[in-house]
Amino acid sequence: MRNLPSLNGLRAFEAAGRLGSFAAAAAELNVTQTAVSRLVKALEARLGFALFSRRANALVLTDRGAALLPGLTAAFDDMARSVGRVRSLSQALTVAAGPSFAMRWLIPRLAHFQAAQPSIEVRLVTASGLANDSTPFGDDWTAAIRLGNGDWDGLEAARLFDADLFPVCAPSLAGQFRKPADLMRLPLLRVTSAPEDWPIWLKAAGLRSVQAKGPRFDYDAFALQAAIDGLGVALAHRPYVADDLAAGRLVMPFDIVAARGLGWYLVHRSMAANAPEHTSLKLFRGWLLEQAAGERRSLQHPALTRGKSAARVGRKARPTRALVREGNR
Repeated sequence: MRNLPSLNGLRAFEAAGRLGSFAAAAAELNVTQTAVSRLVKALEARLGFALFSRRANALVLTDRGAALLPGLTAAFDDMARSVGRVRSLSQALTVAAGPSFAMRWLIPRLAHFQAAQPSIEVRLVTASGLANDSTPFGDDWTAAIRLGNGDWDGLEAARLFDADLFPVCAPSLAGQFRKPADLMRLPLLRVTSAPEDWPIWLKAAGLRSVQAKGPRFDYDAFALQAAIDGLGVALAHRPYVADDLAAGRLVMPFDIVAARGLGWYLVHRSMAANAPEHTSLKLFRGWLLEQAAGERRSLQHPALTRGKSAARVGRKARPTRALVREGNR
């Protein structure tokens, strides 16, 4: 058990001793000079000895006061640093996202958020298999961007993008085919963790018996870079290729979009309405939803903007359990 005198008295003494006057201590502590003098006198009475030798135009530390002051100053400095660290943590966001989503969409836009909120530090966690059914949310995460059906028990989820599939290729390859069956002339770039993607799109395009053949890659980001480099045709999701379509690095050879019934969601724990520690998350959430909404409006390709059209196939299909578990893309 700590046997300490009044913390206010210790603060008053430390400020007065460090600054050399009751007036300066009062200004720092935002109290009156009389209040500082009274607190120091009460502290001296509690300790049983004088801390200052009061003179007409000076405040001089006694031997015991001089011995006590350095330890108090160091202690209050440590307390200030501890509070500062906690405050900085409350302004930090740990956001988890799959490698491809982080690389292809989130990271290129983070500079915009940091410019708008320079006091908020974003710590991005990317890892394969970062979330699944058994561990839906990391203990040290503030939020996560996950692919799924939006239903994670105990978590709030805000939809960002639909996980629709459509083929993309380099402009130099687009003239080699006029109908979906012509895709078989080129390698179909596949992602190891999503073997069902090409079968889903080929079925939507009416090519039920065709088998996808071509190189395999660990992540969507790698397959899309291979498509940009002209190695074949890749399947894309809207957020992964928004910038490439706008810049002309990739094109959509067909207007056939296979809907999967899944989407990317911003996922986080429930937020108390006025909890200070959630301010950073609220700001990030608002910015992210605004960015996603703006890009949904800005993509002008007919197949991506028609809504419920003939080009969107399989919209009502229920996602399989395997699809819902793709939390690492």
